[in-house]
Amino acid sequence: MQHDDKRPMAWWAFGLVNLAVVLTASLLGWYLLADPTTSPLDIYPLPFNAALFWALMFVVWTGFNLELAGFARLPQPVRGAAYTAATVAFAVAVTWLLGHGLGGLDPNFAAGREGGAGYFAGALFVLFGFSTYVMAVLNWDHWPWTDRGLRQPLVGLCEIAFLLGPTIVLYVVLGIPAVAERVAQHGPLLELNTLLGWYYSVVVAIVLTGLCWENWPWRNAGGRGAVVIVSLAGNLVLGTGLYFGLRAVVELVVGSTVATQLGGALNQFPAQIGVCWVAWMIFWGNAFGNRPTGLGAAANLVCRSLITFGLAVLTFVGYYYVLAEHVLHEPVVVGALHGNALGFLDWFALVTLLYVVGFGSYPLRSPAAATHPDPQPDVEADVVLPGAAVNSAG
Repeated sequence: MQHDDKRPMAWWAFGLVNLAVVLTASLLGWYLLADPTTSPLDIYPLPFNAALFWALMFVVWTGFNLELAGFARLPQPVRGAAYTAATVAFAVAVTWLLGHGLGGLDPNFAAGREGGAGYFAGALFVLFGFSTYVMAVLNWDHWPWTDRGLRQPLVGLCEIAFLLGPTIVLYVVLGIPAVAERVAQHGPLLELNTLLGWYYSVVVAIVLTGLCWENWPWRNAGGRGAVVIVSLAGNLVLGTGLYFGLRAVVELVVGSTVATQLGGALNQFPAQIGVCWVAWMIFWGNAFGNRPTGLGAAANLVCRSLITFGLAVLTFVGYYYVLAEHVLHEPVVVGALHGNALGFLDWFALVTLLYVVGFGSYPLRSPAAATHPDPQPDVEADVVLPGAAVNSAG
Protein backbone atom coordinates (compact mmCIF):
# COMPACT_ATOMS: atom_id res chain seq x y z
CA MET A 1 0.00 0.00 0.00
CA GLN A 2 1.46 3.35 -1.02
CA HIS A 3 1.48 6.23 1.41
CA ASP A 4 1.27 9.91 0.58
CA ASP A 5 4.55 11.47 1.72
CA LYS A 6 3.18 14.96 1.39
CA ARG A 7 2.86 16.60 4.77
CA PRO A 8 -0.63 18.03 5.27
CA MET A 9 -0.87 21.80 5.26
CA ALA A 10 -1.79 23.26 8.65
CA TRP A 11 -5.45 24.29 8.83
CA TRP A 12 -4.60 27.93 9.48
CA ALA A 13 -2.10 28.04 6.62
CA PHE A 14 -4.62 26.44 4.29
CA GLY A 15 -7.18 29.07 5.28
CA LEU A 16 -4.80 31.99 4.87
CA VAL A 17 -3.65 30.86 1.43
CA ASN A 18 -7.28 30.46 0.38
CA LEU A 19 -7.97 33.95 1.69
CA ALA A 20 -5.08 35.39 -0.31
CA VAL A 21 -6.29 33.68 -3.49
CA VAL A 22 -9.92 34.76 -2.99
CA LEU A 23 -9.03 38.36 -2.13
CA THR A 24 -6.73 38.64 -5.15
CA ALA A 25 -9.32 37.16 -7.50
CA SER A 26 -12.07 39.34 -5.99
CA LEU A 27 -10.11 42.55 -6.49
CA LEU A 28 -8.95 41.70 -10.00
CA GLY A 29 -12.45 40.66 -11.00
CA TRP A 30 -13.89 43.82 -9.48
CA TYR A 31 -11.49 46.05 -11.39
CA LEU A 32 -12.39 44.30 -14.64
CA LEU A 33 -16.15 43.95 -14.21
CA ALA A 34 -17.52 46.50 -11.75
CA ASP A 35 -15.13 49.22 -10.63
CA PRO A 36 -16.65 52.60 -11.59
CA THR A 37 -13.26 53.96 -12.69
CA THR A 38 -11.38 50.97 -14.14
CA SER A 39 -14.00 48.66 -15.65
CA PRO A 40 -14.78 49.19 -19.35
CA LEU A 41 -18.26 47.68 -18.94
CA ASP A 42 -20.04 50.55 -17.14
CA ILE A 43 -22.40 48.19 -15.27
CA TYR A 44 -21.87 49.40 -11.68
CA PRO A 45 -23.94 49.07 -9.56
CA LEU A 46 -26.59 47.60 -11.86
CA PRO A 47 -26.91 45.32 -13.73
CA PHE A 48 -23.67 44.02 -12.14
CA ASN A 49 -25.30 43.45 -8.75
CA ALA A 50 -28.30 41.78 -10.37
CA ALA A 51 -26.09 39.31 -12.24
CA LEU A 52 -24.09 38.79 -9.04
CA PHE A 53 -27.23 37.84 -7.08
CA TRP A 54 -28.33 35.39 -9.78
CA ALA A 55 -24.84 33.88 -9.84
CA LEU A 56 -25.16 33.25 -6.09
CA MET A 57 -28.58 31.70 -6.66
CA PHE A 58 -27.08 29.33 -9.24
CA VAL A 59 -24.35 28.35 -6.78
CA VAL A 60 -26.94 27.68 -4.07
CA TRP A 61 -29.02 25.51 -6.41
CA THR A 62 -26.12 23.57 -7.91
CA GLY A 63 -23.66 23.56 -5.02
CA PHE A 64 -26.02 23.26 -2.05
CA ASN A 65 -29.21 21.60 -3.31
CA LEU A 66 -27.69 19.49 -6.09
CA GLU A 67 -24.30 18.96 -4.39
CA LEU A 68 -22.42 19.64 -7.64
CA ALA A 69 -24.27 16.88 -9.52
CA GLY A 70 -23.16 17.03 -13.13
CA PHE A 71 -19.83 18.63 -12.21
CA ALA A 72 -18.52 16.33 -9.47
CA ARG A 73 -16.97 13.68 -11.71
CA LEU A 74 -14.90 16.18 -13.70
CA PRO A 75 -11.22 16.37 -12.70
CA GLN A 76 -9.78 19.59 -11.38
CA PRO A 77 -9.25 22.23 -12.62
CA VAL A 78 -11.71 21.37 -15.40
CA ARG A 79 -14.49 21.04 -12.83
CA GLY A 80 -13.89 24.50 -11.41
CA ALA A 81 -13.61 26.11 -14.84
CA ALA A 82 -16.79 24.45 -16.07
CA TYR A 83 -18.65 25.37 -12.89
CA THR A 84 -17.53 28.99 -13.08
CA ALA A 85 -18.44 29.25 -16.77
CA ALA A 86 -21.90 27.78 -16.11
CA THR A 87 -22.42 30.20 -13.21
CA VAL A 88 -21.51 33.22 -15.33
CA ALA A 89 -23.62 32.08 -18.28
CA PHE A 90 -26.66 31.48 -16.09
CA ALA A 91 -26.35 34.82 -14.27
CA VAL A 92 -25.94 36.87 -17.43
CA ALA A 93 -28.73 35.04 -19.27
CA VAL A 94 -31.29 35.40 -16.45
CA THR A 95 -30.42 39.05 -15.85
CA TRP A 96 -30.80 39.84 -19.56
CA LEU A 97 -34.03 37.83 -19.96
CA LEU A 98 -35.66 39.53 -16.98
CA GLY A 99 -34.59 43.03 -17.94
CA HIS A 100 -35.16 42.83 -21.68
CA GLY A 101 -37.69 39.99 -21.96
CA LEU A 102 -40.01 40.19 -18.98
CA GLY A 103 -39.23 43.89 -18.77
CA GLY A 104 -40.87 44.36 -22.16
CA LEU A 105 -44.12 42.96 -20.75
CA ASP A 106 -44.00 44.35 -17.21
CA PRO A 107 -42.43 47.79 -16.64
CA ASN A 108 -41.47 46.82 -13.10
CA PHE A 109 -38.66 44.69 -14.56
CA ALA A 110 -37.68 46.90 -17.49
CA ALA A 111 -33.97 47.35 -18.02
CA GLY A 112 -34.58 51.01 -18.79
CA ARG A 113 -36.00 51.90 -15.36
CA GLU A 114 -34.10 54.75 -13.74
CA GLY A 115 -31.05 53.69 -11.77
CA GLY A 116 -31.34 50.08 -12.90
CA ALA A 117 -34.39 49.57 -10.69
CA GLY A 118 -35.84 47.04 -13.15
CA TYR A 119 -32.76 44.83 -12.85
CA PHE A 120 -32.98 45.07 -9.07
CA ALA A 121 -36.68 44.16 -9.08
CA GLY A 122 -35.89 40.91 -10.89
CA ALA A 123 -32.89 40.06 -8.73
CA LEU A 124 -34.79 40.64 -5.48
CA PHE A 125 -36.19 37.11 -5.90
CA VAL A 126 -32.75 35.85 -4.86
CA LEU A 127 -33.09 37.35 -1.37
CA PHE A 128 -36.01 35.01 -0.67
CA GLY A 129 -34.27 32.12 -2.42
CA PHE A 130 -31.36 32.49 -0.01
CA SER A 131 -33.72 31.67 2.84
CA THR A 132 -35.76 28.79 1.43
CA TYR A 133 -33.07 26.93 -0.50
CA VAL A 134 -30.22 27.37 1.98
CA MET A 135 -32.46 26.41 4.91
CA ALA A 136 -33.48 23.22 3.08
CA VAL A 137 -29.85 22.10 3.14
CA LEU A 138 -28.26 23.61 6.26
CA ASN A 139 -31.23 23.23 8.62
CA TRP A 140 -33.40 20.51 7.03
CA ASP A 141 -30.65 18.29 5.60
CA HIS A 142 -32.64 17.67 2.40
CA TRP A 143 -35.80 16.55 4.21
CA PRO A 144 -37.97 14.81 3.07
CA TRP A 145 -36.27 13.71 -0.14
CA THR A 146 -33.38 11.71 1.31
CA ASP A 147 -35.83 10.01 3.71
CA ARG A 148 -37.66 8.68 0.66
CA GLY A 149 -34.51 7.05 -0.64
CA LEU A 150 -33.81 9.56 -3.40
CA ARG A 151 -30.25 10.31 -4.47
CA GLN A 152 -28.70 13.17 -6.35
CA PRO A 153 -29.61 14.75 -8.69
CA LEU A 154 -33.24 13.85 -7.88
CA VAL A 155 -32.87 15.18 -4.33
CA GLY A 156 -31.77 18.59 -5.53
CA LEU A 157 -34.22 18.76 -8.41
CA CYS A 158 -37.16 17.94 -6.10
CA GLU A 159 -35.95 20.51 -3.59
CA ILE A 160 -35.63 23.23 -6.22
CA ALA A 161 -39.01 22.45 -7.76
CA PHE A 162 -41.05 22.15 -4.56
CA LEU A 163 -39.54 25.21 -2.88
CA LEU A 164 -40.08 27.36 -5.95
CA GLY A 165 -43.73 27.96 -5.02
CA PRO A 166 -43.14 29.24 -1.47
CA THR A 167 -40.21 31.35 -2.69
CA ILE A 168 -42.36 32.99 -5.38
CA VAL A 169 -45.12 33.66 -2.83
CA LEU A 170 -42.64 35.45 -0.55
CA TYR A 171 -41.29 37.40 -3.51
CA VAL A 172 -44.74 38.43 -4.76
CA VAL A 173 -46.12 39.35 -1.33
CA LEU A 174 -43.07 41.04 0.19
CA GLY A 175 -40.67 41.81 -2.62
CA ILE A 176 -42.45 43.11 -5.71
CA PRO A 177 -44.64 45.65 -3.84
CA ALA A 178 -41.50 47.18 -2.32
CA VAL A 179 -39.84 47.75 -5.71
CA ALA A 180 -42.87 48.27 -7.97
CA GLU A 181 -42.74 51.21 -10.36
CA ARG A 182 -46.13 52.35 -9.09
CA VAL A 183 -46.75 52.09 -5.37
CA ALA A 184 -49.99 50.36 -4.44
CA GLN A 185 -52.68 52.38 -2.68
CA HIS A 186 -51.87 50.94 0.74
CA GLY A 187 -48.14 50.61 0.07
CA PRO A 188 -45.99 47.50 0.56
CA LEU A 189 -46.10 45.41 3.72
CA LEU A 190 -42.51 46.44 4.38
CA GLU A 191 -40.68 49.44 2.94
CA LEU A 192 -37.64 48.37 0.89
CA ASN A 193 -34.92 49.35 3.38
CA THR A 194 -36.70 47.60 6.22
CA LEU A 195 -37.43 44.56 4.06
CA LEU A 196 -33.78 44.20 3.08
CA GLY A 197 -32.53 44.70 6.62
CA TRP A 198 -35.02 42.35 8.27
CA TYR A 199 -35.14 39.56 5.71
CA TYR A 200 -31.39 39.42 5.29
CA SER A 201 -31.16 39.10 9.08
CA VAL A 202 -33.30 35.95 8.72
CA VAL A 203 -30.75 34.68 6.19
CA VAL A 204 -28.00 35.43 8.72
CA ALA A 205 -29.90 33.36 11.30
CA ILE A 206 -30.13 30.42 8.86
CA VAL A 207 -26.41 30.46 8.09
CA LEU A 208 -25.47 31.05 11.74
CA THR A 209 -27.50 28.13 13.08
CA GLY A 210 -27.02 25.80 10.12
CA LEU A 211 -23.33 26.31 9.44
CA CYS A 212 -21.64 27.98 12.40
CA TRP A 213 -23.72 26.17 15.06
CA GLU A 214 -24.09 22.88 13.15
CA ASN A 215 -27.90 23.20 13.25
CA TRP A 216 -28.07 23.78 17.00
CA PRO A 217 -30.53 24.26 18.68
CA TRP A 218 -32.96 23.03 16.00
CA ARG A 219 -31.33 19.58 15.86
CA ASN A 220 -32.60 18.94 19.40
CA ALA A 221 -36.24 19.08 18.28
CA GLY A 222 -36.47 15.31 17.78
CA GLY A 223 -37.62 13.83 14.46
CA ARG A 224 -36.60 15.35 11.16
CA GLY A 225 -40.05 16.78 10.51
CA ALA A 226 -39.97 18.47 13.91
CA VAL A 227 -36.55 19.94 13.11
CA VAL A 228 -38.02 21.48 9.95
CA ILE A 229 -40.91 23.13 11.83
CA VAL A 230 -38.77 24.35 14.74
CA SER A 231 -35.99 25.69 12.51
CA LEU A 232 -38.50 27.52 10.30
CA ALA A 233 -40.12 29.29 13.25
CA GLY A 234 -36.86 29.67 15.16
CA ASN A 235 -34.99 31.31 12.31
CA LEU A 236 -37.78 33.85 11.87
CA VAL A 237 -37.65 34.73 15.56
CA LEU A 238 -33.85 34.74 15.74
CA GLY A 239 -33.61 36.72 12.50
CA THR A 240 -35.97 39.37 13.83
CA GLY A 241 -33.88 39.65 16.98
CA LEU A 242 -30.72 39.90 14.89
CA TYR A 243 -32.30 42.71 12.85
CA PHE A 244 -32.64 44.90 15.91
CA GLY A 245 -29.31 43.79 17.35
CA LEU A 246 -27.35 44.38 14.14
CA ARG A 247 -29.07 47.73 13.66
CA ALA A 248 -27.87 48.76 17.14
CA VAL A 249 -24.33 47.60 16.32
CA VAL A 250 -24.33 49.70 13.14
CA GLU A 251 -25.54 52.77 15.06
CA LEU A 252 -22.77 52.24 17.59
CA VAL A 253 -20.11 51.82 14.89
CA VAL A 254 -21.06 54.74 12.63
CA GLY A 255 -22.11 57.12 15.40
CA SER A 256 -25.33 58.97 16.05
CA THR A 257 -24.62 61.77 13.56
CA VAL A 258 -24.17 59.42 10.59
CA ALA A 259 -27.09 57.28 11.76
CA THR A 260 -29.31 60.38 11.70
CA GLN A 261 -28.03 61.33 8.24
CA LEU A 262 -28.88 57.85 6.96
CA GLY A 263 -32.49 58.28 8.04
CA GLY A 264 -34.70 55.44 6.84
CA ALA A 265 -31.76 53.86 5.00
CA LEU A 266 -30.39 52.84 8.41
CA ASN A 267 -33.00 50.06 8.44
CA GLN A 268 -31.14 48.45 5.52
CA PHE A 269 -27.83 48.35 7.38
CA PRO A 270 -28.46 45.13 9.32
CA ALA A 271 -28.18 43.57 5.84
CA GLN A 272 -24.99 45.53 5.16
CA ILE A 273 -23.22 44.24 8.26
CA GLY A 274 -25.07 40.93 7.95
CA VAL A 275 -23.53 40.20 4.55
CA CYS A 276 -20.08 40.73 6.09
CA TRP A 277 -20.95 38.13 8.73
CA VAL A 278 -22.38 35.64 6.23
CA ALA A 279 -19.32 36.03 3.99
CA TRP A 280 -17.02 35.23 6.91
CA MET A 281 -19.14 32.33 8.16
CA ILE A 282 -19.00 30.80 4.68
CA PHE A 283 -15.27 31.38 4.43
CA TRP A 284 -14.50 30.23 7.96
CA GLY A 285 -16.63 27.11 7.64
CA ASN A 286 -15.05 26.09 4.35
CA ALA A 287 -11.47 27.37 4.26
CA PHE A 288 -10.67 27.29 7.99
CA GLY A 289 -12.52 24.05 8.74
CA ASN A 290 -15.08 25.72 11.02
CA ARG A 291 -12.54 25.88 13.85
CA PRO A 292 -12.47 25.37 16.75
CA THR A 293 -13.71 21.79 16.76
CA GLY A 294 -12.19 20.32 19.90
CA LEU A 295 -13.21 22.61 22.78
CA GLY A 296 -16.53 21.01 23.60
CA ALA A 297 -19.84 21.66 21.89
CA ALA A 298 -20.79 24.94 23.60
CA ALA A 299 -17.29 26.43 23.47
CA ASN A 300 -16.93 25.54 19.77
CA LEU A 301 -20.14 27.34 18.84
CA VAL A 302 -19.42 30.41 20.98
CA CYS A 303 -15.87 30.77 19.66
CA ARG A 304 -16.94 30.43 16.01
CA SER A 305 -19.65 33.03 16.54
CA LEU A 306 -17.27 35.49 18.18
CA ILE A 307 -14.54 34.96 15.60
CA THR A 308 -16.78 35.37 12.57
CA PHE A 309 -18.77 38.26 14.04
CA GLY A 310 -15.60 40.06 15.08
CA LEU A 311 -14.22 39.66 11.57
CA ALA A 312 -17.56 40.91 10.20
CA VAL A 313 -17.45 44.11 12.27
CA LEU A 314 -13.84 44.77 11.27
CA THR A 315 -14.73 44.12 7.63
CA PHE A 316 -17.77 46.43 7.83
CA VAL A 317 -15.66 49.28 9.23
CA GLY A 318 -12.76 48.67 6.87
CA TYR A 319 -15.05 48.43 3.86
CA TYR A 320 -17.21 51.50 4.46
CA TYR A 321 -14.46 53.80 5.68
CA VAL A 322 -11.44 52.73 3.63
CA LEU A 323 -11.86 50.00 1.03
CA ALA A 324 -14.97 51.20 -0.78
CA GLU A 325 -13.63 54.71 -1.39
CA HIS A 326 -9.90 54.28 -1.82
CA VAL A 327 -9.59 50.79 -3.32
CA LEU A 328 -12.93 50.02 -5.00
CA HIS A 329 -13.71 53.61 -6.03
CA GLU A 330 -17.35 53.47 -4.97
CA PRO A 331 -19.45 56.60 -4.43
CA VAL A 332 -20.26 58.22 -1.09
CA VAL A 333 -23.34 57.22 0.92
CA VAL A 334 -23.29 59.87 3.66
CA GLY A 335 -20.40 61.50 5.46
CA ALA A 336 -17.35 59.24 5.28
CA LEU A 337 -19.36 56.14 4.35
CA HIS A 338 -18.87 54.84 0.82
CA GLY A 339 -20.18 51.92 -1.21
CA ASN A 340 -22.71 49.15 -0.68
CA ALA A 341 -21.54 45.99 1.08
CA LEU A 342 -24.32 43.97 -0.59
CA GLY A 343 -22.26 44.41 -3.75
CA PHE A 344 -18.60 43.76 -2.99
CA LEU A 345 -19.08 41.42 0.00
CA ASP A 346 -21.52 39.30 -2.01
CA TRP A 347 -18.90 39.31 -4.76
CA PHE A 348 -16.32 38.11 -2.20
CA ALA A 349 -18.73 35.36 -1.09
CA LEU A 350 -19.31 34.28 -4.70
CA VAL A 351 -15.59 34.10 -5.46
CA THR A 352 -15.12 32.11 -2.23
CA LEU A 353 -17.74 29.56 -3.25
CA LEU A 354 -16.46 29.29 -6.81
CA TYR A 355 -12.88 28.73 -5.67
CA VAL A 356 -13.32 26.68 -2.50
CA VAL A 357 -16.34 24.66 -3.66
CA GLY A 358 -16.08 24.73 -7.45
CA PHE A 359 -12.31 24.44 -7.76
CA GLY A 360 -11.89 22.59 -4.43
CA SER A 361 -9.16 25.16 -3.57
CA TYR A 362 -7.11 23.82 -6.50
CA PRO A 363 -4.13 23.34 -6.51
CA LEU A 364 -4.01 23.45 -2.70
CA ARG A 365 -4.36 20.21 -0.79
CA SER A 366 -6.57 20.53 2.26
CA PRO A 367 -5.48 19.04 5.61
CA ALA A 368 -8.43 16.60 5.42
CA ALA A 369 -7.53 15.50 1.88
CA ALA A 370 -3.91 14.90 2.89
CA THR A 371 -5.03 12.77 5.83
CA HIS A 372 -7.54 10.78 3.76
CA PRO A 373 -6.09 10.76 0.23
CA ASP A 374 -7.79 9.84 -2.98
CA PRO A 375 -11.31 8.67 -2.13
CA GLN A 376 -12.96 6.25 -4.49
CA PRO A 377 -14.93 7.89 -7.32
CA ASP A 378 -18.25 7.92 -5.48
CA VAL A 379 -19.91 11.25 -6.19
CA GLU A 380 -21.75 11.56 -2.92
CA ALA A 381 -18.62 10.76 -0.91
CA ASP A 382 -16.48 13.10 -2.96
CA VAL A 383 -18.72 16.13 -2.70
CA VAL A 384 -19.35 17.52 0.75
CA LEU A 385 -21.92 20.22 1.33
CA PRO A 386 -20.74 23.82 1.59
CA GLY A 387 -20.23 24.47 5.24
CA ALA A 388 -18.61 21.18 6.04
CA ALA A 389 -15.27 20.11 4.58
CA VAL A 390 -16.17 21.12 1.05
CA ASN A 391 -12.55 21.66 0.12
CA SER A 392 -12.17 17.89 0.02
CA ALA A 393 -14.12 18.01 -3.24
CA GLY A 394 -10.90 18.77 -4.98
